[in-house]
Amino acid sequence: MKRDKLSIYLALAFYLSSVLAVFAQSGNQILDGIGETGLIARYVFEGNLKDWSRNNLHAEIKDGSPEFIEDTLFKKALALNAGNNTYISLPGQTLNSIESLSVTGWIFFKSDADNQFVLDFGKDSSSHVSLKTTEDGTGIQSEIVSETKGVFKTVSKSLKPNAWNHVALVIDVSSETLITYINGKHAAETKLDDFELEKIFNTPNGKNELYIGKSLASNIGNLDASLYDFRLYRIPLSNSQIDNIFHNSLGQENQVNERHEENNDLQEFAEDEPQLYNQYLTRVPDIEVETVVGFLPRLPRTLDGIYINGINGPKVRVIWPAPIDNNVVLQPGKYTVSGTIVGSKIVPKAIVTVKTDSPSITPSKLLETFNLDAVSLDLDSHGHQSKFIENRDKFIKTLAETNPDDFLYMFRNAFGQKQPKGAKPLGVWDTQETKLRGHATGHYLTAIAQAYASTGYDELLHINFGNKMEHMVNTLHKLYQMSGHPREAGDNCVSDPSAVPPGPDKANYDSDLSEDGIRTDYWNWGKGFISAYPPDQFVMLEQGATYGGQKNQVWAPYYTLHKILAGLMDIYEASGNKKALEIAKGMGDWVHVRLSLLPTKTLIHMWNSYIAGEFGGMNEAMARLFRITNDSKYLETAKLFDNINVFFGDANHNHGLAKNVDTFRGLHANQHIPQIIGALEIYRDSNASEYYRIADNFWYKTVNDYMYSIGGVAGARNPANAECFISQPATLYENGFSASGQNETCATYNMLKLTRGLFLFEQSTDLMDYYERGLYNHILASVAEDSPANTYHVPLRPGSVKHFGNPDMKGFTCCNGTSLESNTMLQNSIYFKSSDNKTLYVNLFIPSTLKWTEKKVSITQTTTFPNEDYTKLTVKGKGKFNINVRVPTWASKGFFVTINGKKEKVNAKPGSYIKLSRKWKNGDTIELRMPFQFHLEPVMDQQNIASLFYGPILLASQEPEPRKEWRKLTFDVSDISKSIEGNPRTFKFTINGVVLKPFYDIYGRHSTYFDVTFK
Repeated sequence: MKRDKLSIYLALAFYLSSVLAVFAQSGNQILDGIGETGLIARYVFEGNLKDWSRNNLHAEIKDGSPEFIEDTLFKKALALNAGNNTYISLPGQTLNSIESLSVTGWIFFKSDADNQFVLDFGKDSSSHVSLKTTEDGTGIQSEIVSETKGVFKTVSKSLKPNAWNHVALVIDVSSETLITYINGKHAAETKLDDFELEKIFNTPNGKNELYIGKSLASNIGNLDASLYDFRLYRIPLSNSQIDNIFHNSLGQENQVNERHEENNDLQEFAEDEPQLYNQYLTRVPDIEVETVVGFLPRLPRTLDGIYINGINGPKVRVIWPAPIDNNVVLQPGKYTVSGTIVGSKIVPKAIVTVKTDSPSITPSKLLETFNLDAVSLDLDSHGHQSKFIENRDKFIKTLAETNPDDFLYMFRNAFGQKQPKGAKPLGVWDTQETKLRGHATGHYLTAIAQAYASTGYDELLHINFGNKMEHMVNTLHKLYQMSGHPREAGDNCVSDPSAVPPGPDKANYDSDLSEDGIRTDYWNWGKGFISAYPPDQFVMLEQGATYGGQKNQVWAPYYTLHKILAGLMDIYEASGNKKALEIAKGMGDWVHVRLSLLPTKTLIHMWNSYIAGEFGGMNEAMARLFRITNDSKYLETAKLFDNINVFFGDANHNHGLAKNVDTFRGLHANQHIPQIIGALEIYRDSNASEYYRIADNFWYKTVNDYMYSIGGVAGARNPANAECFISQPATLYENGFSASGQNETCATYNMLKLTRGLFLFEQSTDLMDYYERGLYNHILASVAEDSPANTYHVPLRPGSVKHFGNPDMKGFTCCNGTSLESNTMLQNSIYFKSSDNKTLYVNLFIPSTLKWTEKKVSITQTTTFPNEDYTKLTVKGKGKFNINVRVPTWASKGFFVTINGKKEKVNAKPGSYIKLSRKWKNGDTIELRMPFQFHLEPVMDQQNIASLFYGPILLASQEPEPRKEWRKLTFDVSDISKSIEGNPRTFKFTINGVVLKPFYDIYGRHSTYFDVTFK
């Protein structure tokens, strides 16, 4: 479905204008119209061999020293001289787990010698990808040598002599093509027959040879040329993207092209293409909705439909207009909203009545969570490990083997302290010069606290994690006590956090973390400061610094601080460690002093800066610190993190999420979800109703208008960033399914956290239905088969592959960090209790045991769910209380309850909780049966593209090779189960000869969406 893109862009301009101007220059969010997540590495060669992407894959010069020369076009470039055999080597892991590959770069050949190797990448000379000059020296030749498939090559003669040439090599596995481009133009192409790029490289061990400037075969083919701006992408770049890189490098930026990733590689469908059940739809009755002045109405996303020929179709998905303000409801009265049903000419209408009444009262907190040590994961009813125990043990075992000093390395480095024997720095986003270093340490603090609380089943593990917590806190406490205090008695220091000066011998603040450039004058940092880098990034953010890798740029300083602060509070609450709380309070004091001095205008700019202003859940952490200490300044500080533009529309709180306006379209998903969690925490402590509405409205919109079938919520082609929400709500097919991937795993981690928080206030099955979806189909599915390696993004295009990273916990992205947390707290939402301890909520069907100490009872849940549609609860102890059990929305074939062998008459309506109330006796049993059924879940704006579920479990096909188009499946329209064969107990099914199984059990190439037709 096509939308008015001009109006979309105008709507987005309000939110993105502050960062669009820097995209082309910084190359961070959108690099020449290409999402940052598609970029593997970038070597500009302007005086060093650094990787200017965020992946820290720095290059090395071999057989000599780098020679950087002045240049009239690019100011500075790297010169390689064939006479001295100097070449460049890239880290072997650079091309780990890639499906396609694009390499671009500028090159000025100093001679027309033949067989000069621009690059040569591979296992060895028998399995490699190369780009070199032709045998006559007048052109360029790309070549793939495969041990099993032979040789593929292209030849082009369009090089400009004695000039800079921009050369690109693209290997597109899904379309089976090898293409070269010269100066932005398509130069040559050849077909790849049944080819997979991963066979060319050693994966996942990363033992590859990656050379720029010489051949893998031997010390031959050396390059005599100057180089500038070499980039590697994990996606196949399009012709126009390469053309953009070419022109933008020359200062000919096209800002419009930076807004939208090309759609030419995503299958398109004609407007008259049958749209699943909607082709049988005859009518959708209009609805009436009420709201109050100033608040946009919440329109239901599905309506009852009437179908022809007695077809029992599902509720009809309606796409409603999404206003960018609340002007339409500023006066009482009535108005009509017309919606769209894709694949149908039917126009549903909502008649909205705007009243002058007061807004509805927001709910009070009615439930409490159980501590992690109150719930244990059990073997299933057949004595086998559940998927939850499998994943937990992968993480617990590896966490137990970690060295805490590795996670403290950059903290000691920042404070100029000596490293203990055996300590090694972490990798990826925690290296010496990475501006986010220390983020993994915060996740680690939380993970070992959760592991400590959860390992009552193993005394040695419990002690191990207790010792790790104590060591971490003791070390951080010593450093914390150094900040803002004299190095020696009588020395000068700066104790005031607001008076932090620039570093020694520096006129200005900078984010230089190199060994030679990092400041370590901790005595000038203000009391309470603790981080893995000095405080410059915080000061620079206040002064307007943007996100990026240069010394005048920053990378989300408050994001890292949040992880550390939250981890310390987790340790305090798990073990009572008072030093941990002391550090947390000092950190809170430091932040309070700095932020309380800033004007609202500055705060608005900070928190709306792409990634630079990403603060994680600092508002959540500060509200939590208030609850622990009862010190009101921490709650005041939490409110200073309000993202005013998103929360309230403007400084006067005229609209925004608080009034049900979608203000987050097109924004970075995981930057904003934790902010919403913080808003809910502020509501919990202040009872300010607008904060609850922010969280509630955001959740409803996100789950209904931005969610993929696995529960992930980001992956935009427009804007061109796989980490962003799509630019227009409910256009997942038009604007989503980014080629760079989607479903950032830590975004789902945070969505589950938000869902869990909302459930404390409103016990809606919609919330726990979503929690179950995200838990089974994304979090469980994000972990590798034989290690705790996990996914960053989970791509869902046809024939995609999950890529797992960080098996040994030595190099962390954001999602590697949250995975430590997710997999050490898998039991945290199975059960909740009412605040008065009169009611137990059973939310999830997972083999487990609950110890409800206040009632002096335990509840054991025995099941093999989801391999069977049955679970049993056994009561140990006695007492009068209610047991409320979730009846999932997917349980449309019935929900049956037996107590002590006797069938109970219950009103088990799908999408509700049933209440079982009695005086329970020791040994009482509750048996629950909920027959599964198959159902399709279409993409909201392209209904024939759909995922298949069995009960709550997403079924995916294991694909033998890359695919360009969606796999086709045909079902019986009267009952789709008639077209499906298989055994539910093994969870393996076949449709038209295609094998499907749970997505969490697929580790290779997969398809989760299908092109569905009916017969």
